[in-house]
Amino acid sequence: MTSPAPLRLPDADTAEQWVDHRATTLLGTVQELADRLRTDPPASVLETLELWDEITLQLGNVAAVGSLLSNVHPDAAVRTRSELAELEADRLATELSQDRAIHDVLAALDPAGLDAQASRLLERTLRDFRRSGVDRDDATRERISEIRERLTALDQEFSRNTRDDVRTISFPAERYAGLPQDWLDAHPPAADGTITATTDYPDAVPVRMFVHDAEVRAAMTRAFLTRGYPQNDQLLQEMFALRHELATLLGYADWASYDAEVKMIGSGPAVPAFIDRIAAAAEEPMERDLAVLLERYRRDVPGAEQVTGSDASYYQELVRREQYDVDSQQVRAYLDFAKVRQGLLDVTGRLFGLRYVEVAGAAVWHPDVTAYDVVDAAAPEGAAPLGRIYLDLHPREGKYKHAAQFTLTDGVLRDGSSLASSSQLPEGVLVCNFSRGLMEHDHAVTLFHEFGHLVHHVLGGRGRWARFAGVATEWDFVEAPSQMLEEWAWDAEVLAGFATDAAGEPIPADLVSRMRAAEDYGKGIAARVQMFYAAMSYWFHTERPADLTAAMRELQARYSPFPYAEGTHMYASFGHLGGYSSAYYTYMWSLVIAKDLFSAFDQDDLFDTEVAGRYRDRVLAPGGAKDAADLVADFLGRPYTFDAYAAWLAR
Repeated sequence: MTSPAPLRLPDADTAEQWVDHRATTLLGTVQELADRLRTDPPASVLETLELWDEITLQLGNVAAVGSLLSNVHPDAAVRTRSELAELEADRLATELSQDRAIHDVLAALDPAGLDAQASRLLERTLRDFRRSGVDRDDATRERISEIRERLTALDQEFSRNTRDDVRTISFPAERYAGLPQDWLDAHPPAADGTITATTDYPDAVPVRMFVHDAEVRAAMTRAFLTRGYPQNDQLLQEMFALRHELATLLGYADWASYDAEVKMIGSGPAVPAFIDRIAAAAEEPMERDLAVLLERYRRDVPGAEQVTGSDASYYQELVRREQYDVDSQQVRAYLDFAKVRQGLLDVTGRLFGLRYVEVAGAAVWHPDVTAYDVVDAAAPEGAAPLGRIYLDLHPREGKYKHAAQFTLTDGVLRDGSSLASSSQLPEGVLVCNFSRGLMEHDHAVTLFHEFGHLVHHVLGGRGRWARFAGVATEWDFVEAPSQMLEEWAWDAEVLAGFATDAAGEPIPADLVSRMRAAEDYGKGIAARVQMFYAAMSYWFHTERPADLTAAMRELQARYSPFPYAEGTHMYASFGHLGGYSSAYYTYMWSLVIAKDLFSAFDQDDLFDTEVAGRYRDRVLAPGGAKDAADLVADFLGRPYTFDAYAAWLAR
């Protein structure tokens, strides 16, 4: 079949009209297809499923563009229209998910003779209808629709408040002593001799890690941890209440039970049990880490009972420098952003058998954005792409503040089907906020992590069904492939290929070895911080506390290595309370699996073509066509276990 063409994006002058036209046209198409499915469905079972899948695809096309451009477009009017497009798509999706006539057509289909994927699609579709309340009475379905629409609006407002609330601190230039010279060069003092730093990551992270002045570090910590407050407090209260109401209307005990039903973990009560299992496993490593950290802290703060949160990054950096001979500023000298980005493309291209061909003159939403066609490395020059990716990697006003992969289009190849003309390439966008100059190694690791989602999206977007396209596995598995890809950003031989200083000298292998040892030093602390976040996301949804700050303080005291910073409200900018809701535990759940996946690779040859090819074909390429546990077992030759993670945490 002819390969589908990439989506043609608008130029800046026509973007608002383009979003409006695309949303209006595609949602109109969805309505027409839905009318056909209700009144005159195809005679073939397979064609009926294809028709429903096409409805899913076109709804996703509207929602994906709306979500992306509302978070990245520099024009506020485009962001606003994009938010509306996403809301319109969600509203129609909810309406169709409760449409009894469509449900009855699909429920009457005979699965006999369907292949495994088509049978899976039918089963998952009917489950989705049930979870949407199709079997409830009219009043209940109407209330469910109201709740879902309001939740979409709340999530958008929560994200917008977090995105737009950029705070600043200002101090005399001399009080920023300790920061790297390139950071200081990029922040010349104002006329009054002060330097202003923002809460965007390229400012906030170095200030908290390197500035010698404890008051400056504390000021940045307070500013960073109060973003979104107070405006997001009431939004979250309403969000948690509505999610709980929705779950109970559908017959579940609480939102976490509803949410967990379709994840690997299986049930709501299993979430706190998992959190406590990880917390217990991390207890001894955390105490060991904290003893080292407190000993160093007391040299500067005699008699201190514990290390404050505002001092933690700085003193962890001192421990790494003094006890492991790892100076992050020395490491930064090898991590020029442009080289790291190219190294990322080279590494993932070699690992997965891909080429990235820059698309000259591609329409993009900002000059910082670069587009690449992703091509099979074995294909001849000029071959049709497997997909397209966009890299939007630096901060700017009005842009999403964290790091994430956004879908532009899900990939579907319907060769031979009645809807072959609706095939489309998988296209994804990497949205990050990195420095344009030198990077912290943690940020390089984050870049590898997020790019893992992008590769998964492209390689998993070559199937017949939109329902299973891309990163469509259970949500508590989606981080595992990306967490595993982080390992390549820690390998000395891999890093030597792109991590070079101004003179072109590669990062020394012994420095990388010390970096790994220093990273191992803090993993107990990191695991417990993650469990604090996971507990907050779970208990906020199940207990719905009236005072979120007080509840956060209690959970921080129970799980976190560091005490609460007075006057802060970290949850107000904790973006994962939106998309991940009660399931932030998924990062650690996925890490358990990622460590097991990585155990299959030869540590002395991370580019072994047989292992890498098997991983690409059996874990990434199927998308959501199988249960995640089965994908992992297909690759490992056995079910996944906790063993590799436990061994890594304990060492």
